[in-house]
Amino acid sequence: MNRTAAIECFQDYTGHYNPDDPMIRHKIVHTLSVAGLSEKIAESLGLDAEDVDFAWLLGLLHDIGRFEQVRRYGTFVDSQSVDHADFGADLLFRDGLFRSFPTEDYSPQRRQMAESAIRLHNKLSLPENLDDETRCFSQILRDADKVDIFRVVAEIPFEERIGKSRGLLSEAEEASPAVLECVAGHRCVPRAARHTVLDGLIAHACMAFELVFAESRRLAREQGNLKKLLSGTDENGRPLWGAAAAEQLQAVEEEIEAAWNMTL
Repeated sequence: MNRTAAIECFQDYTGHYNPDDPMIRHKIVHTLSVAGLSEKIAESLGLDAEDVDFAWLLGLLHDIGRFEQVRRYGTFVDSQSVDHADFGADLLFRDGLFRSFPTEDYSPQRRQMAESAIRLHNKLSLPENLDDETRCFSQILRDADKVDIFRVVAEIPFEERIGKSRGLLSEAEEASPAVLECVAGHRCVPRAARHTVLDGLIAHACMAFELVFAESRRLAREQGNLKKLLSGTDENGRPLWGAAAAEQLQAVEEEIEAAWNMTL
C-alpha cells in the first residue's frame, strides 16, 4: 500500500469541499485520526504489514460519505439525511471511487471485505454471518472510530459536530429511562432512545462498552477524552450540567470502569 498516494487521493477528493466549513475540517481530522488508531489496533493484534496497511486504509475511507452528506443536507445527523456509512460505501464500490485509491492489487475478496467493514462501521451491531477475517477488520475499524468519537464529543462544540440538528434533541437536564437502562446493561444506546442532549452525550460514552480490543480501551484511557466528556465541566472546570445530570454522568463513568475493570 502506497500510503502517500492514498493520502493524496483523499486530499484530492476532500479538496472539492469547502475547507472553511468547520464540519468539513473536523471530519478530515477525524478521518486521519481513525486511520492512525486503526493501524495501532491492528499492530497490537500482531497482524502482518499488509493487513495493518489495510486496516489503516479502512480508517481513511470509512467516513468518505460524510463530505457529500454535509454538502447536500448540511448535517451529520443520519436520521435527518442519509446513512453515511451506506452512502460512503455506495460512492466507493458502486460509483467507483475506490478505484481512485491505490488498491489495484486488491483481490475481489479483499474489496468485498473493505465494503462490508465500511458499510457496517456505524451499525449498532455486526451481523452474525460475517466470516472471521471480515469481522476482525470490521471490529478494528469500529473500535478506532469510537475511540476518536470520544475526542470529537469532548472537544468540538455541538453545532460544529452536528450542523442542522433541526431540534432533534431537547435540553432536558436528565437522561431518558431507556438510556439509563442501556448504561446499567453495559450496552450501546439505540438512536431511537435518544431524546435529549444529555442522552446523546451518554450514548456516545456508552460506546465504551462495545470496544472489542484491549488496545482500544488502553488508547481511550490514555487519551483521556472519555473521562473528559463524562466530567460534565468545561475546559475551566466549570459545571455544564445541574446536579441530577452530573450524578448520572458519574454513574456512567462508574459503570464503564466496572466493565473495563480499570479506572478512567
